[in-house]
Amino acid sequence: MSERKSMPAVTSFTADGAHVLRARVYYEDTDAGGVVYHANYLRFAERGRTEYLRDLGISQSELSDAEGVFFVVRRSVIDFRLPARLDDALEIATRIAETKGASFEVEQEIRKTGTDGHLVRVASTIACIDAKGRPVRVPKSVREKLDRPIMAGTNQEPPKADVQKSGD
Repeated sequence: MSERKSMPAVTSFTADGAHVLRARVYYEDTDAGGVVYHANYLRFAERGRTEYLRDLGISQSELSDAEGVFFVVRRSVIDFRLPARLDDALEIATRIAETKGASFEVEQEIRKTGTDGHLVRVASTIACIDAKGRPVRVPKSVREKLDRPIMAGTNQEPPKADVQKSGD
């Protein structure tokens, strides 16, 4: 296992299945006024998506090496509500909204730690492409991980409920 894989990020899953990455705003993230520069929210969103996939057991480097496929951002829509500032502790909540043939939709909220309201919302379409840049189907192994529900605090599916058949 490489060193970068053995260094876990500060992440968790919430009860509703969202993945949360905790981060801090550094000087490099801000403009001269100490406010996060607008384009840097895309960096926070990328980190959130990457750690979400990693916590599901999806290594993008291994996926490209083994199957020759890559994930690229095809589209992102950003809704800015409030600014983050130097030294703010942030949470980047990531959810898979929909999985399609050659892409998946991701919804993310960036908020200050300990608050309910979001600072920024990001909705992205992530496309799966081959080495020549052509769209390809999301691999079955990835699709299965993206489509399953996750229990809070774990990378495990919830236990199956016992279903009683009528007449038994």
